Parts: sequence; C-alpha cells; structure tokens
Amino acid sequence: MLDIKTDRRFKVIEPVNKGWSSDKKYYVETVTGERLLLRTADRSQYEMKKSEFEAMKQLAEKGISMSNPLEFGLCDDGESVYTLFTWCDGEDAAEVLPKLTDTEQYELGLKSGRYLRQIHSVPAPADEESWEMKFNRKADSKIKQYKDCPIKIDGGDQIIAYIEANRYLLRGRPQSFHHGDYHVGNMVISEEKELSIIDFNRHDFGDPWEEFNRIVWSASASPHFATGQLNGYFGGRPPQEFFKLMAFYISSNMLSSISWAIVFGEKEVEVMKEQAKEVMEWFDDMNNPVPTWYLENFYVQYIYGIPYKLKSPFDFSFMEQYGEVFKVYDDQDSGNICFGVKNGDGRYFIKFAGAPTVRYSGKPVDAVAELKAAAHVYKELAHPHLIPLIRTEEVGGGFAAIFEWTDGECMGRMYPLSREKFMMMPDRTRLGVFNDIIDFHIHVIAKGYVAIDFYDGSILYDFKKEKTFICDIDLYSKRPYINEMGRMWGSSRFMSPEEFELGAEIDEATNVYLMGATAFALFGGETDRSRDQWRLSGELCNTATKAVSDDRTSRHQTLTEFKEEWVRGTGTLTR
Repeated sequence: MLDIKTDRRFKVIEPVNKGWSSDKKYYVETVTGERLLLRTADRSQYEMKKSEFEAMKQLAEKGISMSNPLEFGLCDDGESVYTLFTWCDGEDAAEVLPKLTDTEQYELGLKSGRYLRQIHSVPAPADEESWEMKFNRKADSKIKQYKDCPIKIDGGDQIIAYIEANRYLLRGRPQSFHHGDYHVGNMVISEEKELSIIDFNRHDFGDPWEEFNRIVWSASASPHFATGQLNGYFGGRPPQEFFKLMAFYISSNMLSSISWAIVFGEKEVEVMKEQAKEVMEWFDDMNNPVPTWYLENFYVQYIYGIPYKLKSPFDFSFMEQYGEVFKVYDDQDSGNICFGVKNGDGRYFIKFAGAPTVRYSGKPVDAVAELKAAAHVYKELAHPHLIPLIRTEEVGGGFAAIFEWTDGECMGRMYPLSREKFMMMPDRTRLGVFNDIIDFHIHVIAKGYVAIDFYDGSILYDFKKEKTFICDIDLYSKRPYINEMGRMWGSSRFMSPEEFELGAEIDEATNVYLMGATAFALFGGETDRSRDQWRLSGELCNTATKAVSDDRTSRHQTLTEFKEEWVRGTGTLTR
C-alpha cells in the first residue's frame, strides 16, 4: 500500500475522507516540513489522471491559488496511479462564508470568478466534437433519465419545455478546459481569508458557461459570493444571453439529479428535490433567466485597498485628510458608514453620513440630519463605557463624527466572526460586560434620556484592555418620549411591546425590558427565552424573564431595581 517511488520522505500520512471522488486522498507531511496532498486511483485511470496533471500544471503557471501539481506516476507495483500536490490551508468555503460580512463574501466571489476565467483560458483539443451536438445528446439523455425515473420534481415539465425552446443557444458555443465541479464545496478559505481551488478530478472540456451549472451550491451558501463570481468572471454584469444559458444548464442538471441521488439513498434524494424547488423559485418557474439571488444593485468600491459596499459610487477621497484607512464598517442600517483610521501614533473611528449606504432605507440627507443631532447625545451621555467623541464636522458633502478608536469586538450579527469570538467569552466575562451595559443605561436614565435602538451591534469588548464599550447611541432621546411611529427603529429581538404601539410612552420600564432582552442575548436563546436555553442560574433566569414581561406593570419599574435583583442572583454560575 502506498508504494510510491519519490525522493520526498513522508513523515505523516493521514487519510482524507471528504468529497465524492473515488480517489483515495491523504494528507502528507515530509521530513523537510512540506505539507502535501496525495491522491491515488486505479491504474485504469492513468490517461485521465495524466491529462489532469498536465492541465493543472498549465493553470498553476497562471497564478491561480490551488493545489499545485508536483509529481505524477505509477505506484503499488503499477496497480495504481498517484498524483502529489501542494496542500491548501483552510476550511471548506461553504462553512466559512456565512461567518463573513456580505462584502467579504462578495470579494471572495469576485476572486473565484476571475480564477474561473483563467481556468477557461486553457483551450479544448482541436478535434473536440461540436458543443451543440455534444450537449444536445446530453440533454436528450437527461430528459430520458427524468422520464424513466419513478420520482419526479416539481416543475419538471417547465424545465423540459425551457430546454426544448432554448436548444438554439448551444449553436456555435466555444469550448475550453473545465474544472468540472466548480462550487464552494471544492474551495477552501484560509484564516487570512484567501481562497483556493481544489479537486480538479472531474475536469473535462466544454462550453465555458456550462461550468456555472454547479453555482446552485454556491448561491445557496451565499448569494453575495455567487453574485461576485458572475461579476468577477465577466468584469461586471453578465450579458443576458449568459443568464439564458446558465438557466438552461442548471435546469437540465436538475432533471438528472434525482436519478443520480437514488444511488446514495433517500437523504440525498430529498436534498436534490429541495434544490430543484429552490431553483424553480430562482427562475420564477423558468419564466425569468436572471436568478433571484443575483444582486443587481450590489456595488463595491475600495479605499486603501479595502472593499466596502454602497448602493452607488461615492467619492471618499476626503478621508485622506484623517490618515490611512485600515478598517471599514459598511453593514450598518443607520445610514452611516464607519472607518478605522490611523495617523501617526493616533487611531480614530470616523462615522460618516451622506453616502448611499446599502442597508439604509432613507435618504442620505436624512442620515446627515440624524448624525448631527446625535453629536449632542454623545456629549450629554459621556461615560467610561461610551466611545468618546472628539469632534464633528461637515466634510465631503456630508457629516463626520470623529471618535477615539477602540479595539473592540462587536457582538452584532452583521459581523459573524467578531460575534463568534465575543460569544466564546466565559460567562464571568460576559457577566462583567452585562453589568457595564446596565450601569451605562442607569447613567442614561439619570441624565434624563431613554435608550432607543440599542441592540447587540451596539456592544463592543476590548479583549486586551478587558473593557466594554457602547457605540451607536444616535437615537437615544430625552424623556418623556412618545412612540409616534408604530413600529419604532431597532432590532425586534430587543424591542418591548410599547415600541410597536403608536402613542405609547417609551420610558425607564421600556429600558428594563431592553436589559432583560440583552440578558437573554448574552446568556440564553435570544428570542427563545425558555429555561432550557439559559446558561446561568434559575434565579437569574427569573430576573430576566420578569424584565421582559409584556405587561409593563409586572416588570421591575427601574433599572436600579433590576440591577439590585440581578446582582443578588450572580453568586453562582450553574446551568
């Protein structure tokens, strides 16, 4: 077994049991510290594996981040063929993408599209059969497979009708090298957020656009990634003819997916049936070739090489006066976009209103007015746990608020990796964070204000300084405050019933509810406020449950009363 004639001396050989390939795969470490991927296959696949090796050598020379081919030959007394590749560090892209921001997902999608364009630059052999003949035969086979299969999918007849009506699109299509299975399941993302392509073992030749028939897996994992892949491949929005052909290739794949899945069992059949249902929804029952996951108005621009999303272009050249931008926060729904800036030894957090941010439903001029009004709030509510405001100014056709920088990790869902780190903190640390949040809001009440639109995205924790910071208090308002909107601003996970009731007073009892909801976000199941999801003692669960009572009169009536009861219950950390 593994009788390989190579100058490399293996120190570690571990099986890799992922993927659908029939190849045997191994993680290898050599005595010189190389980390490699070894694949072996039956001798009968020699010519195919040789072709794969040669094609990958061409692709590696183009600078694609991938498993670079190193050695190829026979092993096990000529019974097997082996290929040795460099090892790609990282985790499965499908698992990593949901932990990244929309912009990061889109950027990686752009990169995957550019890589695919390079893959398709390797031409098909000159004697390759015409694509029209080749794929029409494949389409006929898929239709027959579907009709012969006892299990049907919703929309099967519409798919067949679409194929028959659009066969003419195959005429004259060029052909190139194919990866053969290009989707997030065959990509890895490193800790440095670098994308690498793996598993070329299903390579073949055909219409370059057919390669997008596997994008269904990528779109299901991340519409932003899938959109980026299309835009990266075409250098912008794809032509309409591409969308028609992509729908043609994806839907024809759906026809044979069930018969393929039957071999692997009922679970895989259900997966394929669900995917077929999803595909039909994407293409409006084959009436619209542009899939619903394609984000038409997703625009990305760059500052100091850092990507950020907007609804449309905006000139941020004025940011140079503050220093070098090293971080951008573009996922706020407040109408603001924020920048981390360094200038000499100083670092600052700049909140800017006036740009067409993606998640804001209002007009930029409204965001400017709100940020101007918020400046007074930050000054009035200055506190050791509130990010310090340095100054404000009109600039760049909008308005900027300049704060001191803090190295805080955000609890908000819009920054999944940061949230993951935050939520891995031990309970005692989180208890300290929660006490800081309560103390700040007692201070807010003492200053004659009431908290509005506070949520997990407003909570930061600096792990080095072990300090809690509160940000985004822009909508905190003077009391008395009356709900004149109905459904007010904020995350529903943190909002009391009165914040949905027109004419209701928003007061200290409302903020007691907010603290109870925050407790469940930190120590429980957020909106699942059952005892089963609670991490701490039953006594503390009762305190938090009382605070989030829909009946205002059943809550603690002051934050001080809530804090006193909470502190009494923090003697133990038992589940």
